[in-house]
Amino acid sequence: MITKSIEWKDNKVLIIDQRKLPHKYEILSCSTPQEVIKAIKSMAVRGAPVIGVAAAYGMALAANNIKTKNKSDFINKLRKVKIELSNSRPTAVNLFWALEEIWNIVAYSNDSSIDTLREKILLKAENLAEQDIKTNHLIGKNGLKLFHDGDSILTHCNAGSLATVFYGTALGVIRAVFKKRKNIEVYINETRPVLQGARLTAWELKSDGIPATLICDSVAGFLMYQKRINKVIVGADRIAANGDIANKIGTYSISVLAKTHKIPFYVAVPTSTIDFNIKSGKDIPIEERDSLEVTHIMGKKIAPDNIQVYNPAFDITPNENITAIITEYGILEPPYDKTLTTILTKIYN
Repeated sequence: MITKSIEWKDNKVLIIDQRKLPHKYEILSCSTPQEVIKAIKSMAVRGAPVIGVAAAYGMALAANNIKTKNKSDFINKLRKVKIELSNSRPTAVNLFWALEEIWNIVAYSNDSSIDTLREKILLKAENLAEQDIKTNHLIGKNGLKLFHDGDSILTHCNAGSLATVFYGTALGVIRAVFKKRKNIEVYINETRPVLQGARLTAWELKSDGIPATLICDSVAGFLMYQKRINKVIVGADRIAANGDIANKIGTYSISVLAKTHKIPFYVAVPTSTIDFNIKSGKDIPIEERDSLEVTHIMGKKIAPDNIQVYNPAFDITPNENITAIITEYGILEPPYDKTLTTILTKIYN
């Protein structure tokens, strides 16, 4: 049974260490914001929504650990931690969104003592964690109408309980469909180079008893050709205002294959993943990661010495390849530059 991927307990942040799965289930205990930053950078915790919550909890840890009676000094030190957290990973916008949600508490703290501010920051972080769970269940409920009994669904990377606080976005939809209709089959791309599909998604679906088959990334197109896949659903780390998405490397290729085979390609995300400050996918920063992720698998070297490596963690899928975007507010369809803006009205009303 899958549990929360992250929680606050006894003034510590407890995180399921995703680097150890599926072979070991270990809880990583973070007592300082620097330990949270290390967990984010090392991908002990990964997935856009849960990275945001981790950052919020990191700010709560910082607030607890800053020992000063001078409020101005307290806020200045807290601001430095916020900057450090914001530099932990560049692509997932939920990280920056959550930090701003916390900072709004600080910005409007004129009448609050340091102790009260600590309490408010932790309360906000806890609220963001609970909000994520509620949001994921709404995404799953909204996505139900797009799937049917007998569907054969491809997913890429991990957008499940491990990538969120609990339940998941893309896997949240799959969970909702399985619970309602039962008769579905899921194909899981292994998701090179870090194998989030093979290690994490496969572990989640197997734990939940959802029928699933693991495949190499390069098999997906052949399965589509054989008509053994009829729908695709993925998550996203950032959505531009025009509907372009940044998601785990390999997503773009899948979207092209799906379009060629006339297969619906769905994206399931919380609205916190939408970045209205970025016009298109061309402007989304793409993280490049260590070459060892490509030259080694689970610590074992597979490539010759000194080979040049290009290892972007994400790619951009253009809006024209996306059939619909599933959010907690409903299903959005093209043209996304118009339908996405309707979300703003719902958020602020």
